[in-house]
Amino acid sequence: MKNLTGIGIALLLFIISSSTYVVDQREVALKFRFKQIVESNIKPGLHFKLPIIHTIKKFNAQILTLDAKPDRFLTNEKKYVSVDFFVKWRISDVSEFYRATRGDIARAKNRLEGIMKDGLRNEFSKRTIQEAISGERGAIISSLRTKSNVDAKELGIEIIDARVSQINFPNTVSESVYDRMRSERQRVAQDFRSRGKEEAEKIKAAADRQATIIVANAYSKGETMRGEGDAKSAAIYAKAYSKDAEFYAFYRSLAAYKKSLANSGDIMVIEPDSEFFRYFKQKKISNPQQMPSQSINQSSTKQHGRPQLRSYPMSYPSYSYPQYFYPSNGLQYQQHQVQTKKKTVESGISKE
Repeated sequence: MKNLTGIGIALLLFIISSSTYVVDQREVALKFRFKQIVESNIKPGLHFKLPIIHTIKKFNAQILTLDAKPDRFLTNEKKYVSVDFFVKWRISDVSEFYRATRGDIARAKNRLEGIMKDGLRNEFSKRTIQEAISGERGAIISSLRTKSNVDAKELGIEIIDARVSQINFPNTVSESVYDRMRSERQRVAQDFRSRGKEEAEKIKAAADRQATIIVANAYSKGETMRGEGDAKSAAIYAKAYSKDAEFYAFYRSLAAYKKSLANSGDIMVIEPDSEFFRYFKQKKISNPQQMPSQSINQSSTKQHGRPQLRSYPMSYPSYSYPQYFYPSNGLQYQQHQVQTKKKTVESGISKE
């Protein structure tokens, strides 16, 4: 009796174990009935089945990695490049995966590698080497992932990510790529230099414009001051002229004589009746040293609070000094008389 009980318990445990199965969190399962799929994508947990009739196959549901071998691809420039890439993928539809690969992971990797290489070949054939390794590398990966996912769906696979890890070139291609990259960098550098020169020209033009404005303002101010000075000078000359017009004319003529006859070797061809010799046409004086002089007697007495100037008449006519022109005595005497008269006039102007 005890033996029958033990056999019954053992048989019951066998039936229970044969009728249940557990799917791990990292797995996905298929249920077959006489080799026909009756249930797919079974979730993790405890499940039941009919012994002998149902069979269970479990597959890895984790993200898997395909690290492909480097392969050569032809670019738009008819040059070969060696590309190394990898793919992150997982089983998305276990029933499709089983039908396409019979559940063989190695076969699935081979099929997936072929899909990825076809996509890379298509992408590289539309681009140059420069575009492939620099600006459009991200676009290549994005387009490859999108298009490859369509083909991989037929295998029950989802591509999570795909990356190009390395691109190698033959020596001739490498030199060409480096030359092109060097030319591109030089072009960018030249562009920066051109912009710098343009900015420098703008700054220089602004500085020149500002300098022109400053110089113009200074010139205008200088001309204004010059005009004011000329006006004051003209007023002073007018006062002097009004004091003694004849002496003013004589003084100006004397200045003209001095300037014209400054060099002993100069020759002047002028008519004797010229106005220039006006003061040389007066009566001769036998002895210039005996010519009377003009003196200024400033009285110590003051009238109306100011000192008075007293002038004595000179015996020579109209301040027109000797008709002869002795450089040693006559001209010196003439200049002495002019300076005396000039001081008299200027003193009178200053007092007023």
